Amino acid sequence: MRTTHEGATVRLYYLDRDSEGGAAVTLCYGPLAEALARAAEQPEAVQAGLFLATDNDVVAYLDLLGG
Repeated sequence: MRTTHEGATVRLYYLDRDSEGGAAVTLCYGPLAEALARAAEQPEAVQAGLFLATDNDVVAYLDLLGG
């Protein structure tokens, strides 16, 4: 992710690949620190489908953690 400061505004969303056509559900839109905290609260199965988007990049949550 190019934007890395904790105050950067991001969209945390869950990409449900099991639904027909896939569906993106926004869980949080706010500071990176808040989005990371919200993501950490999710079950492991949900974390595998989480993504963080800034105005210039998208990264999988688990990739950001290095897992």
